[in-house]
Formats: sequence, C-alpha cells, structure tokens
Amino acid sequence: MRTAIACVLLALSSPVLAAEPVHLAPHRAVYDLSLSGSSGTRAVESARGRIVFDFTGDACKGFALQYRQVTVLESSESGTRTSDLRNTTFESGDGRSFRFRTQSDLNGKAAAPVDGNAERGDKGLDITLKQPKRGEMAVSGEVLFPAAHMKRLIEAARSGQSTVAVKVFDGSDDGRKVYDTLAVIGPQRVAATPPATPDPTKPDAPKPVAAPVDAPLRVGAMATMPHWPVTLSYFSPGEGERTPVYVLAFDLYENGVSGALRLDYGEFSLKGELSRIDLTPESKDCKP
Repeated sequence: MRTAIACVLLALSSPVLAAEPVHLAPHRAVYDLSLSGSSGTRAVESARGRIVFDFTGDACKGFALQYRQVTVLESSESGTRTSDLRNTTFESGDGRSFRFRTQSDLNGKAAAPVDGNAERGDKGLDITLKQPKRGEMAVSGEVLFPAAHMKRLIEAARSGQSTVAVKVFDGSDDGRKVYDTLAVIGPQRVAATPPATPDPTKPDAPKPVAAPVDAPLRVGAMATMPHWPVTLSYFSPGEGERTPVYVLAFDLYENGVSGALRLDYGEFSLKGELSRIDLTPESKDCKP
C-alpha cells in the first residue's frame, strides 16, 4: 500500500510519539498488478491490471476515496476474464458515518450497482441500502469503517501490538457484508538506501541496476518513514476456525500509504507494485 538513521527511528517509536494522533495523508497511488501465484483446477496462467487509489480529506472534513481496479486474468481452461471495479466512499472524520457506491463489470457486462450508507452508534452499526434493493440491517457490537480501521492498525503498530482483530464494514459485495478481520503486524522496518547512480565516465563503473520495487517509496520523506509489514485476513462472520475470504499483505506506512501490495484470493494471488504516488499536503487548519 511505502535508510533511516537509527536514533531517528528510536525517537519515532517512542511512547511519546506513539500517543500522537494518526494523520492519514491525502494521496493518489497507482499500483501495477501482475500474477504472484496460482493453484487449482482452473489455474490462472497470467494476470495484469492496475489499481488507482485516490484518497482525500482530513479528520475535520471527512475522508473521500475513489478506488478503481481493472484486472485481466488469462486461463486456458476458462479463457479471459476482465473485471472492472469502481468504488466511491465517504467516511466522516469521527468514523461514525459512511457512504458507499460500487459499480462493477465482468467481461463488459455491468452488475447492478450497490449504493447505501451506514451509521455507527453506541450499540452497533445500522446499514441503509438504496441499491440493488432497498433494505435495512443492524449489526451489534463495534464495527469500524475503512479509515478508522487504518488508524487503528497504525496505532497498534506504533505501540508494538502484533495482532488486531475487529469487525469491518466497507460497503463491498452486496453492501450487507460485515467482515471479521485479523491483522498480523510485524516489527517496524527500516527503508533500504537506494543504490547510487553509476558514473559512466569511470571505466570501472558498475552497470546500472534495475529500479527497486515500489521505487516512489524509496525517495523523499517516504524513504525514512516508519512502516510495518501487515497481513490482513477477511473472514465471513462465524464461530470457530475459518478460511479467509481473501488476504491482503502490505507494508503499512505511518501516514496510511501502502506498499509491497499482495492480494490473495485463494486460487490465485496478485502482487501490486507502486508505480506512482502523489502526496497532497494536509490541511493545517484541521484540529479535530
């Protein structure tokens, strides 16, 4: 979804800074998708695609997200499958209100849009759907929306927690799905120093090396920002041992940016390499 000096890293992981509020950075990120692995009787032989993640707002105005994922899967058994998913959401800064709209196409055939809103109260979550079919439902207990969930993960990582288990609602599927999630958080990572550019005027100069993975995260402020490896599993609600519906693995940066993206759907998995990121300065007037 993103080589610091040792003393800086120690300061950034201190209890004082760990108590500071999490600031999610407005940004636009582009991830190029490719096949990471495949199994099963209808194995995917190749994959390509792109994710565009456009996140704006702040804790005062709320957070808006425009997400689009286009994926082309090739299989000799099932042929070519092209999916186009477009998701637009708005989450209030206090994490209590959420609006969502999703449109998706499979091989050019549009599915019915999903449109609705949800409100978090003291007793649980209330969901109101407009499309594909009007309806209401309630879920008891604590349920987090995506931005609030991201903040919770960063807070846990800062404080050294290794797991976070919480219910999450993001408006996906038919707009009625509340997932049980389990995040496993690894130790804080240190960014690698980008390789020096060879001097072609020197006869013994080394040959140029390939650009590092997620190259935009190896320069500027992102290069020294604290980040943690996270494996986030989504489960259908239930009891006992369950198989995840899907699993996301990524490097979570302190400002909410993600790198080293991997999406595991069970029968196949995709890796997403960050090819571009544009960071937008945060509002200086927001004091929630």
